[in-house]
Amino acid sequence: MKKVLLFTFTVLVCSNIFAQTVQKTGYVDSQVILAQYAPAIKAQSDLDAIASKWTAQRDSMLATLQTAYQAYGTQKAMMTPEKQRETEQQLVTQQQNIQKFESEKFAQPNGELYRKNEQFLAPVKQKIMEAIAAVSKTEGMQFVFDKTGDVILLYADDQFDITFKVLDKLKTGK
Repeated sequence: MKKVLLFTFTVLVCSNIFAQTVQKTGYVDSQVILAQYAPAIKAQSDLDAIASKWTAQRDSMLATLQTAYQAYGTQKAMMTPEKQRETEQQLVTQQQNIQKFESEKFAQPNGELYRKNEQFLAPVKQKIMEAIAAVSKTEGMQFVFDKTGDVILLYADDQFDITFKVLDKLKTGK
């Protein structure tokens, strides 16, 4: 009887040990990757150039509107009521055009800058995801978290940080 109990106990312990598999988890810091990966830097630079151009256009439109308001303020007393209404309508139209421009260019998620961001960064994100998958497979990791994403990572041992391995994979292309 003792032998049967000992045998059963041994079988249960061994099966429990084999049933428990070690799962490796890693994390990346996507901010570091985006800051150091050349195609991401280029895409961000291109986006910044577009945003700067549109911001300068908007600022020019605002300066023109402000000048028109000042001119209207100084000339209002000498204008006929009809001319005042006409000038006020032109100022309102200018203001609406500026708002429309801002909405078309900068609104999220429908603004052109948002769409350009998606267009420029989509191939970069795809490459990064492929590199993360390759490094994860090589390292035998089942889970990889983004340290800077919406998932909160309260603690991470540096031995599981694969950020620089992913960067190396992206830079070498291997």
